[in-house]
Amino acid sequence: MVSIFLLLIVLNQKEEKKEEELRGVFISYIELSEQLKGKKEEIAKKNIDQMIQNIHDLKLNTIILQVRANADAMYFSNIYPFSLHVSEREGEKTFDILEYFLKKCQEKDLSLIAWINPYRIRTTSDTSTITNQSPAYQYLNTDTIYIQNGIYWNPSKPEVEDLIIEGVKEVLSYKIDGLIFDDYFYPNEDIDQRDYETYQKSNPNITKKEYHLKIVNQLIEKIHKRCQEKGIPFGVSPDGNIENNYEKHDADVKKWIEDQSVDFLIPQIYYGFYHSTQGYVKVAEQWNDLLKSKDMPLYVALAFYKVGKEDTYAKEGAKEWLENDDIIMREILLSRNLDHYQGFVLFRYDHLFSEDMYTSKSRLELKNMKKMLK
Repeated sequence: MVSIFLLLIVLNQKEEKKEEELRGVFISYIELSEQLKGKKEEIAKKNIDQMIQNIHDLKLNTIILQVRANADAMYFSNIYPFSLHVSEREGEKTFDILEYFLKKCQEKDLSLIAWINPYRIRTTSDTSTITNQSPAYQYLNTDTIYIQNGIYWNPSKPEVEDLIIEGVKEVLSYKIDGLIFDDYFYPNEDIDQRDYETYQKSNPNITKKEYHLKIVNQLIEKIHKRCQEKGIPFGVSPDGNIENNYEKHDADVKKWIEDQSVDFLIPQIYYGFYHSTQGYVKVAEQWNDLLKSKDMPLYVALAFYKVGKEDTYAKEGAKEWLENDDIIMREILLSRNLDHYQGFVLFRYDHLFSEDMYTSKSRLELKNMKKMLK
C-alpha cells in the first residue's frame, strides 16, 4: 500500500527527472493494422501523421514501433515479406512504414525505437497465410518451425539465428534511435527437444533450462554486438516478474545485466500498487536493485491498458484499476525516485488515444498523468 507519507515525499522531490526522462508509447502491429490496412496511401500517411501529433501533444518523446511482429516487415526488406497486418496479402508492398515514421518523428523531435518479436511467425496455428515470400515457407513441415497455439521459429537452429541477425541488420540500416526485443523468447519447452538431445551427448550435465538460456543469451550477445557496431542502443522489454523470465520465457535478465549484453531494459511492470504478490513498488525496486552494480538505465513499462478494468490476477487488488484514476501518475512519481530510472513507456497507443478503447477512467487517468508531463 502506498502511504500518504510516501506520496508526500515523492511530491516534494527536490528535482524531478523530467528533463532527461524518456516518455514513450508502444505502437504495435494492432494499431498499425487499424490505421493502415486497406487504406489508400494518402489516408494511411495522414493517419500516421495524426498518431505522431497525438503523441507529441501528450508531451511524450519516444515511439517504440513494432517493425516485425510475425516474421514480417513494416519496411522494405529483402528477407521478410511486407506485413500481412498492413497489406491485403503478405508481401504486397504499399509504402515503407518505418521510413515514413522516422521522417515524421524527426519533424516533431521524437525518438523512434524499432521493436522486433524475434521468434514468432503467427499467433495462430494456421499456416495458410504464409506465402512463398516468407523465409518460414521453406521450413514448413520441418523441426525448424514449431506449430502449437501459434507458429514459432525453433531458437536452437543456426539458420533461425542467422535469419534474425540478418533481419536486425536491415533495421539497423535505418536511422533509428534504438532497437528492442519484447518478452517472447522460448514459446514451449519441447520446441527443440531433438537439438537438445544432440547437444546433451557432448554436454551431458546441461539441463534443458540451461540449454535454453544459453541459446537465447547467444542471440542477445550477437544482436548487441551488431547494434554496437552501428552505435545504436539495444534493449529488451522483459516480463515484469523477474522469476517469470526464467520459469516461462528462458530470458536470463540477470546475466544480460551482468555481462552488459543489453544497453537498457524496459521491464513490463504491469501491476497496480495492491497486486497481491507483485505490487508495483516492490517490483520496481527489485529491478532497480538488479541494476545497482552497472551503469544501465531503467525504463519502466506501465499498463495503461488496465485503466478502468478488473485485474483478475491481482486477487485483493483486482478492483484497483476500476476504483482509481491516478495509478499511472503515482507510478511515474514513485519511479522517479529510483536510482536507475530514466523514463517510462506506456502500453499501448490505442488505449491512450482511441475513444473506442476508453473506459470510464481513461480520461481521468490521462488528465492526472498530464500533471507529471509538463
